[in-house]
Amino acid sequence: MAAELTPQQLSETHRPTLDRALDAIRTRDYWSPHPEHPKAYGEGGAPGSLGAAEGKAAFDAVLHTRLDLGQPGTDGWTGGEISPYGPELGVEYPHADPDILLPAMKAGMGAWRTAGPETRALVCLEILSRVSARTHELAHAVMHTSGQAFMMAFQAGGPHAQDRGLEAVAYAYQEQTRTPLTADWSKPQGKRDPLRLHKSFTAAGRGISLLIGCNTFPTWNGYPGLFASLATGNPVLVKPHPRAVLPLALTVRLAREVLAEAGFDPNLVALATERPGEGIAKNLAVRPEIKIIDYTGSTAFGDWLEANARQAQVYTEKAGVNTIVVDSTDDYRGMLANLAFSLSLYSGQMCTTPQNLLIPRDGITTDAGAKSYDDVVADVAASVTGLLGDDARAAALLGALVNPDVRARVEAASGLGEVALPSRTVANPEFPDAAVRTPVIVKLDGGKPDDDAAYLSECFGPVSFAVAVASTADAVDLLRRTVRDKGAMTVGAYTTSPEVERAVEDVCFEESAQLSLNLTGGVYVNQTAAFSDFHGSGGNPAANAALCDGAFVSNRFRVVEVRRQA
Repeated sequence: MAAELTPQQLSETHRPTLDRALDAIRTRDYWSPHPEHPKAYGEGGAPGSLGAAEGKAAFDAVLHTRLDLGQPGTDGWTGGEISPYGPELGVEYPHADPDILLPAMKAGMGAWRTAGPETRALVCLEILSRVSARTHELAHAVMHTSGQAFMMAFQAGGPHAQDRGLEAVAYAYQEQTRTPLTADWSKPQGKRDPLRLHKSFTAAGRGISLLIGCNTFPTWNGYPGLFASLATGNPVLVKPHPRAVLPLALTVRLAREVLAEAGFDPNLVALATERPGEGIAKNLAVRPEIKIIDYTGSTAFGDWLEANARQAQVYTEKAGVNTIVVDSTDDYRGMLANLAFSLSLYSGQMCTTPQNLLIPRDGITTDAGAKSYDDVVADVAASVTGLLGDDARAAALLGALVNPDVRARVEAASGLGEVALPSRTVANPEFPDAAVRTPVIVKLDGGKPDDDAAYLSECFGPVSFAVAVASTADAVDLLRRTVRDKGAMTVGAYTTSPEVERAVEDVCFEESAQLSLNLTGGVYVNQTAAFSDFHGSGGNPAANAALCDGAFVSNRFRVVEVRRQA
């Protein structure tokens, strides 16, 4: 097929961005090519991008339509997404026959492999550029599938997700270019002529990559695996969560357009949607054509994938029990405000949201004087109440509960122990059918069997436990046991003691958990920045991979050597 995007055009447009991304992952400094502010798009903003009104119109235009991607093997249509805010999206997507689609996807691998790491990276950057230009449209798609409030959907589902995708491309390029393309090899043989070989080294993708998307962060959690696999030479089959198809379907459409314009087979990226109750992920995951799997979701299915998809390299982000040790602080008000925001953001529906606050029964020392366990819990509850006291502000911060299971957990939490902060219903006048709930905080005793069972299980959603422990040392021991047995995406601690700080650090080093210490400002334990922060570690039960590092991309391809007599 004729290329409308030439290698020279791609290089002139995107090579500077790739170089800057490579520098960013080396220095770990702040950098992002994707603006966070909505006004940076549209008229007067990024060239060719949709502004707020245009993005909303584009989103509205796709509702109640059939999204035909032109994929081979389409044997019907399916849909059924209902926004957590109430409206039915009404979009129909192609349902694929894998016996036809998978061979068609594999057919494009040869040319994609021959293109080499740089061209693949630049094509990926063009896809990300097209995605970025439609950030306003995608923000509405993320909002109405995940339940995120619009501003969070815009930032986390837009520029932050795009940053993570670009970060994966940078790591992929870096890992593939560690080995030279060619080498002339000569081994001296004394008085005889030397032995001479000409060697070539090609980064070859493993095969078709299956991306199993999640409901809460379809793009943020989806883009790293999508672009890591594509940049390393693998076709990618995107299987979205059935309640969050639209953001990834729109992404697939853009990717297919760019691949075709660059002269490659658009079937290198394809969509796999499922009919209600079909559960195609299990069947796809064990097919011999699938060589890589990226998954975000429940521990049960993640464990199943790791145990059963033996033919594939499996990358999973599952569930964990995120914990904060509260020992002491020199900024009590700052600690309370930071915790309140961390517990409230997106109704606690983040894999990084803290669940357990470990607080000594005898209390803590602070710049505001000694505070008992009851004082700390009451003050955290009061901070959450103050933060969410205004319904309009609360709705903008909380978003909506993503599914009925989360709502059931919130309602059941009051039966687990003494409630320090009850959850309340928040009205959203724009979306009266949205289920919006403030966090519930429950007081529990560490070491009490029934209470241990409650807080040592993930309770996904706006549910937190204030766990009374005998001492800070006991809190550190409990932290170690939690991370080792249950996993954690994040760990936090508040302390003015160098000894306690070292003890918590040692736990995180030994159990492989990412730690945030004494956060009292505008950075929160449940937020990570691409190019600088690692999301997960891959070293505890919560996830077997980190976003992003070299290990996340290096096993998606193998270097194949060809030797020729010189």
